[in-house]
Amino acid sequence: MSRGKAVMVLGTTSGAGKSWLATALCRWYARQGLKVAPFKAQNMSNNARVVPGLNGLMGEIGSAQYFQALAANRVPEVRMNPVLLKPEADTQSQVVVLGEVDAQLSRLPWRERSALLKPRARAALHELLSENDVVVIEGAGSPAEINLAPTDYVNLGTARDARAACLLVTDIDRGGAFAHLYGTHQLMPEDVRARVRGFVLNRFRGDAGLLSPGPELLERLTGVPTVATLPMWRGHGLPEEDGVFDDASTGGGGGLHIAVIAYPRLSNLDEFQPLRQLPGVRLSWAREPRDLAGADWIILPGSKATAADLAWLRAQRLDGAINAHRGRVLGICGGLQMLGEALIDTHGVDGNAPGLGLLPLVTAFEPEKLLQNTALRFDNALESPWAALAGVQTQGYEIRHGRTQPHPGLPAPQVALCNAAGEAIGWQAGRVLGVYAHGLFEQPAVLQALFGQSGRSLDSVFDGLADFIDLHFQPGKIAGLIA
Repeated sequence: MSRGKAVMVLGTTSGAGKSWLATALCRWYARQGLKVAPFKAQNMSNNARVVPGLNGLMGEIGSAQYFQALAANRVPEVRMNPVLLKPEADTQSQVVVLGEVDAQLSRLPWRERSALLKPRARAALHELLSENDVVVIEGAGSPAEINLAPTDYVNLGTARDARAACLLVTDIDRGGAFAHLYGTHQLMPEDVRARVRGFVLNRFRGDAGLLSPGPELLERLTGVPTVATLPMWRGHGLPEEDGVFDDASTGGGGGLHIAVIAYPRLSNLDEFQPLRQLPGVRLSWAREPRDLAGADWIILPGSKATAADLAWLRAQRLDGAINAHRGRVLGICGGLQMLGEALIDTHGVDGNAPGLGLLPLVTAFEPEKLLQNTALRFDNALESPWAALAGVQTQGYEIRHGRTQPHPGLPAPQVALCNAAGEAIGWQAGRVLGVYAHGLFEQPAVLQALFGQSGRSLDSVFDGLADFIDLHFQPGKIAGLIA
C-alpha cells in the first residue's frame, strides 16, 4: 500500500500558532497539485463543526481541522480529528470519537481513556496516509510534557507512527522564544527530537536583523535551523482555535458595536470571525455589565454547559443588563435556550434552570445530540429590527441536545427561522431573536442583509496564508519537508 508523506506542526505551548500554520501548509501543498488531508489525533475545543461521519451518519470534529480540510480542497470528515474533547467543566470533558459521543469513555480517568483512544486515532492516521500524497498533522499543546510522555499518542505517538517531518513553532511575542524552543527540543524523546527539521518563530514584531545571533546559537546547540520568522499578522482572517480571540475590542471606536457575552463554556466562537473583519463593526467581549455600555447589539453565543453558564451570567449581574438593553439581542443555540423561560433536564444532560424570560420558549434537553448541516430560510414576516433578514435563504449547522418549543401558557412568539425539514429553529419577540443555527455570519447573504457587505471569502483567506508562508519561509524549506 502506498504511503503519503507527513508534515507535523508541533508547538512549544498551546496558542503558539500550530493551527493556522497547519492550515497554511494544507493550502500550500494543495496548490502544488498534491492530494492533501489534515489530521489531529486529539483536539480539545468547544469549537466544532458538523461533517460526514461513519455509517452514513453525521459527526463532529474540531473547527481547526474543518478549516484545514477546506484549505486542502477536501471535504472535512471525522478521521481528520478522530478524538475531540469538549470541556464541560475544569475537570470534565465530553469525549467524541470519530464524530460520535462516547459516554463511557467520558467517565474514565485520562490515563485509562488514553490507552483506549490511541488505536482509534492511529487507525485513522494510517488510513489517511494511505489515501493521500501529504498529511499535514497538527500537534496538541506541547510535545515536551514529560509527565504524559508514556501515554502521549497525540504528539509523540503520532510523530512516530507517521514518520513525520516536524516543525516546532513558538510565539516570540510572548518572550522567551529561544528558551522555549531549546527546552522543548531537549525534553522530547531522542527519536522524535531527530524528526524536527526546523524551528519557526511566530508573531515577530520589529527588525528581524536583531534576532541574530540567536538562531545561529540555537542551531549550534540543537542542530536544528530556524527556517522561518513570521511577522505578527493579526488580520489573516482565520478564526482562533479556542477561547476569546483577545481581550481587546476589534475594529475602530465608531460604527456598530456588537458585544458577545464571554461566559466560561462558550462554544463555536469561531463563527464570529467574519464580524471581526467587517469595516464599521466593532466586536467586544462582555464579562460584566459595564462591558455592555454603549453596545448596539448583544449576542449570547453557544454554550457547552448552558445551565452553568446561565448561572455565571446571573452571578455577574449580566441578566439585568441584558434585560434592560434597548438594542438588538441575539441568542445562538445555548444563547437561544438562555433567552427562554426555562431549561428542563430530566436526563442529566445539562441542568435545570429558569431562563431570562425574553422569549416565550421552553427547552428540554435530550440524551441524543442532534448534528446536521442544513439549508435555512428566514420567515417573510420578520419584524423590525430584524426585518432585513426576512425571506433570506442560506446555510448553517446545528449541534445541540436541546429541543425548544413555545411555552404553552404564553402567547406564541413569531417563528423566525426554519431548517430544511421545515422545523422551526428560530423565534423573534421584538428586538430579541433566538436561533439554533450556527454559522450565519459566515454566509454572504446574511452579512449582506444585516451589514450591507458580504465579507471576505474563505478561499482568499487560505490563499493569503499560503502566500504568507511562501514569502517568509526560507526558499525550498516547505517543499523539502516532503522530499
